[in-house]
Amino acid sequence: MEPTSDVGCSSFGMGASQRSAVARDWRWLTLVVVLLLASCGRAADREATAPAATASASAADPDGCPITRPPSRPFVPPVPPAPRSASPPADEFWYGTQALWTALRPDGTWNGLPYQDGAYTQKVFWWSRDYKWESPLTVTGMRIDGAAPPLRSSAATNAFAEDIGSSILVGVEIPAAGCWEITGHLRGATLSFVVRVG
Repeated sequence: MEPTSDVGCSSFGMGASQRSAVARDWRWLTLVVVLLLASCGRAADREATAPAATASASAADPDGCPITRPPSRPFVPPVPPAPRSASPPADEFWYGTQALWTALRPDGTWNGLPYQDGAYTQKVFWWSRDYKWESPLTVTGMRIDGAAPPLRSSAATNAFAEDIGSSILVGVEIPAAGCWEITGHLRGATLSFVVRVG
């Protein structure tokens, strides 16, 4: 008995043009499947190889301010130089890199700051493995949840305390309550964090 054209997808009953169309459809389907699988693999690879230190350390507070929270992998500063202890000051966490770091509160707030001459005042302590006085630290800041003039900062100076050892001290004047992004700049290194001032 001769094969007939009702054998289904078998090439026995297809003409050359039908076989060509089926082959072309299968190539397209194969290409789509390969691309989908490859994109899934790349996303998984990126997630697996991303360093834990780059995990987002920001989280919005109830008012929507993306305050800086403790990172999933705690930063441990190099010793030496200061601080004397690898532990941060009480009720704070280290935040930054070996080039520049600071200590922040886990709740991301600066509450109860002195208010004088139209601004809230705060002392911000910084550390750096490579700090040199000939290239002083500067600090800038801007409100990110509303209009306000930029913060004003003092010149950097050295500071010392038994619990934190030697550090770089900069005084800042914040002209309004709200959500503030503050950035330290030192010899090409920058470090930014967000706090709620109130």
